[in-house]
Amino acid sequence: MFRHELTHPAITRRGLLRLGAAASLLSVWALPGCSGNGADDGGTNGGKDVASSAPLSGKSLNVYCGAGMAEPFKEIAQRFQDETGCTMNVTYANAAQIATQIRESGTGDLWIAGSVEETERLGDALAASTDLVRHIPVLAVPSSNPRNIQSIVDLANADAILIGDPESTPIGKVARAAMTKAGIWDEVQGRVSTTTTAPQISAALANGQGDAGIVWKENVGEGVSIVAESDMEPFAKTVPAAELSGASDGEALSEFVGFLTSDEARKIWESHGYETV
Repeated sequence: MFRHELTHPAITRRGLLRLGAAASLLSVWALPGCSGNGADDGGTNGGKDVASSAPLSGKSLNVYCGAGMAEPFKEIAQRFQDETGCTMNVTYANAAQIATQIRESGTGDLWIAGSVEETERLGDALAASTDLVRHIPVLAVPSSNPRNIQSIVDLANADAILIGDPESTPIGKVARAAMTKAGIWDEVQGRVSTTTTAPQISAALANGQGDAGIVWKENVGEGVSIVAESDMEPFAKTVPAAELSGASDGEALSEFVGFLTSDEARKIWESHGYETV
């Protein structure tokens, strides 16, 4: 196999360390001030009367979310919990891990997936889907751009290319499709290293661990520059809110899906660099 797993930003291309299962395990995140089972907090929440101000107090939602969207989604979930009292338990992982978890467990209420295509693998476990934002891939380089990468075809001149795992992540599948279309996929395979999430790519590039990478636009941070943005536009994806057939609380789920399409939630997405649908 040509792929090397890159699991930490401070890793050289030729000396990639493996951090084991810790980098790929599902992680459950419950919002501060709440227990994962929706336990009673004594009737108050930050000095507020929960009974009168939180219409979904005592209810909970179990949500899956792509790891690359953790920052905006944490803010969105926190806002919804603060306003409704519904306990939000969120699991962050890559698409393949989440899809497997949903199919094998038959549980969960909602999946915020990296692309509509990823939810198609759910089969009967998918009950409904609502488009939220656009996921825009870009070609990114360290700000110094040591290999003078200006386009997808220039990746043929790179020594170290960072992409998501094309077998398990939407951004990895996009990278493979873009380089295949450019006619360089077979040529560069020996110089490709993969990550389990898109943010890891940006962090590695910022630390000089790679000549270029394909990453979601919103994950590009300090020390990283975008080049040839138009090359990647045809590969943009739509992020859906996928309602699961195993959902346990229809009322809470309906309220949250409504919140996800509200102006309040849209502003949070946009503040993190996403384009709303």
